[in-house]
Amino acid sequence: MDEVRLIEVKEDILSDNEDMASEVRERMRGEKAYLLNLMSSPGAGKTSLILRTLEKIKHDIRVGVIEADIDSTVDAEKVIAESGTTAIQLRTGGFCHLDAAMVTQGLDALDLDSLDLVIIENVGNLVCPAEFDTGATKNAMILSVPEGDDKPLKYPLMFSICHVLLVNKIDYLDHEDFDLGALKQRVTTLNPDIRIIEVSCKTGEGIDTWVDWLRGEVETVLS
Repeated sequence: MDEVRLIEVKEDILSDNEDMASEVRERMRGEKAYLLNLMSSPGAGKTSLILRTLEKIKHDIRVGVIEADIDSTVDAEKVIAESGTTAIQLRTGGFCHLDAAMVTQGLDALDLDSLDLVIIENVGNLVCPAEFDTGATKNAMILSVPEGDDKPLKYPLMFSICHVLLVNKIDYLDHEDFDLGALKQRVTTLNPDIRIIEVSCKTGEGIDTWVDWLRGEVETVLS
């Protein structure tokens, strides 16, 4: 009987993805455009944050949005209807994440010469998106107060690979058993360099702080 061959499929897939992610980063540097990968669980507020952000920056920063969903165009339609911003919808057909190849397809559909910033709204998931490099300049994630302060313990990789954590729905803090201090300690233990920004997409609290950070990031690419 022939010896059974073990093929490490995941390792090969991730290796190929890393190569393509490097190509995406090189492409964006050549275009002098910033690529932000925004991740969270479903319902944490990704689309709401994008809309709040566009309100603040769309008049002086040229923005395009890549929306990802398993099987709908709802988010792209909402962004276009409410902000007038160019948005591309990627339907992943069952995949619970975006990878660099999928992002490349989205970028190909945008006029990068006319953009300073591209925001990726990744599929709502705290597991798979953390495993696949999209080629983004930086990774940001949202954790909403109703999700609980224990998520860094359950999904450490997501918090480890992100440059910014947005704690959304802070207007719920008085109504939830959420320990903000414990969350920050857990997150910074995993990732000492992460920037933590408290926001409320409902009230607008903290949005200016987030936008100031994002402006600074984009300016480093444009300068």
